[in-house]
Amino acid sequence: MKLLIKGPTIVDKDKTLKSDILVENGIIKEISESINDNDAKLIDAGGLTLMPSFVDLHVHFRDPGFTYKEDIETGSRSALKGGYTICYAMANTKPVCDNLNTYNEIIKKSNNLNLIDLYQNISLTKNMEGKEVIDINDFPDKVKFLSDDGKGVLSNKLMLEAMNYAKEKNIGIMVHAEDPEISHFDYRVAEDIITIRDIYLANYTGCKVHFCHVSTKDSIEALIDAKKKGQKVTFEITPHHLYFHDLNFKVNPPIRSKSDVKACINSIRNGFCDAISTDHAPHSKEDKLKGAPGMIGLETAYGSLYKKLVVEENISLNRLSEVMSYGPGHILGLDHGLIEIGKKANFVIVDNENRYIVKDNFASKSSNSPFIGEELIGKVMYTIRDGRILYEGGKDDNR
Repeated sequence: MKLLIKGPTIVDKDKTLKSDILVENGIIKEISESINDNDAKLIDAGGLTLMPSFVDLHVHFRDPGFTYKEDIETGSRSALKGGYTICYAMANTKPVCDNLNTYNEIIKKSNNLNLIDLYQNISLTKNMEGKEVIDINDFPDKVKFLSDDGKGVLSNKLMLEAMNYAKEKNIGIMVHAEDPEISHFDYRVAEDIITIRDIYLANYTGCKVHFCHVSTKDSIEALIDAKKKGQKVTFEITPHHLYFHDLNFKVNPPIRSKSDVKACINSIRNGFCDAISTDHAPHSKEDKLKGAPGMIGLETAYGSLYKKLVVEENISLNRLSEVMSYGPGHILGLDHGLIEIGKKANFVIVDNENRYIVKDNFASKSSNSPFIGEELIGKVMYTIRDGRILYEGGKDDNR
């Protein structure tokens, strides 16, 4: 099977060039200015931009147990509509993904669908109760991290034990930085104090630690300081913590102030932030009205980030590609994020001239998004995985 993409501007973290690209059997075969192949399926991408498909380190697909909010198929189709072909799903399902049977069930569903490459997180503690670190000896190497995301770990002793164990097993820990005893009256302190603690423990143990949805100025500064000292910590920021400020929409952590947003943006501009992750968290309308924290984010990520970071903040599209593709892919240990001959044909093709108002017609089952009604810039036109066109956005699809 061949695919010929004519005339796009090709962008990854290292380069920008205008060229045709030929794919054969899911692999990039040729990149040059003028390619002709009558046997190939043709995409006319003149005026469009082709980049490595996006990688999301932080999604909640709610399967098993909460499939009225989302399931693996709708989550995967939401990812494809947003330009993502690789997602890392969190473990706060029902039952919690803390055992091999639940893990295998999730991966089997995704493999049978064959829509995206889904990686599944394992909970750090049994049943996410924060009391006992799980035994990971039976899990496959495809498991990259442990995390109690959604709750965080309060016990200093348990987190120290967990990091020592993870280091021994050559696996990482994803940190949800929150002290729940503080968060009900000061979420800023709740995030900062656990961030600082886990930076210290990561340095002490040598464990690979990734910090999820970092949102405050002080946490950003602490992580940058750790990186400058040579610590191998990584961190992500969400699109909504970059786009919004002082907004009364319940997410966890909450939308922050202008100064926090500025610190987050500068961490991307200056090369410290490793990844942008959506923390895609679908809820039913009823659950959201009852106060469930979180928002969907896969389908609005690129348009909000291109508008905020590239158009308004003058950050290069190469850097945006790095934090949406190469950086998160590298954290997962994947060979992803560069457009080169011989690599897998995992692409997103976008129209960066397309301005549109976000509407409530998501591929996700849920619509809990503060982006509804916002004008965004940059629309996903095609998502291609292993040379297969799995999403094609028509001009009549205005979200």
